[in-house]
Amino acid sequence: MDEAELVGAARSGDRQAFDELVRRTFVDTFTLARRLTGNEEDARDVVQEAYLRAWKGIEKFRGEAAFSTWLYRITANAAASNVARRRRHRAEPFADDFEPVDDRAEEVVSQGAESAEALDRISAALDELPAKLRGVVVLKDVYGMSHEAIAEELGISVSAAKVRLHRARRRLRDVLYDEGTQAHAV
Repeated sequence: MDEAELVGAARSGDRQAFDELVRRTFVDTFTLARRLTGNEEDARDVVQEAYLRAWKGIEKFRGEAAFSTWLYRITANAAASNVARRRRHRAEPFADDFEPVDDRAEEVVSQGAESAEALDRISAALDELPAKLRGVVVLKDVYGMSHEAIAEELGISVSAAKVRLHRARRRLRDVLYDEGTQAHAV
């Protein structure tokens, strides 16, 4: 079945058709949620919420855009809600003697390809951005959304979207440049 047939069946209440849509879109949806939230645990919660919202609202899907585009909007909204909720419920900081295990070191050592290392550096740099800047750069540079679509999605003006994108890219450049300088100094 193609996507349009699956969407039509899901709109008629066919759970198996919706499950197939989930299977086809899960990786991209999770990737978007991970980029927008900054961590995997929150991303899992966002993906679950996004698919729940999509299932509940599938009858409202008009089909003017691809199902995946509609789902990206739902995911971005769920991520924004998650980030806002997390901000309201901040946890106490760890004790001074707490030493987390850095499992990224093993991952970096095991990856031999330079492109994989560059992707890791970019991902880590994205994680350092505040959520509102990270969201804009992910929506623009990863998902190719226009400034207008980003503004509409985030409920901001087009000029605010452009300013946030500029600031996000500048901060990413600064973080990546500083890492590169430190790596060469070692």
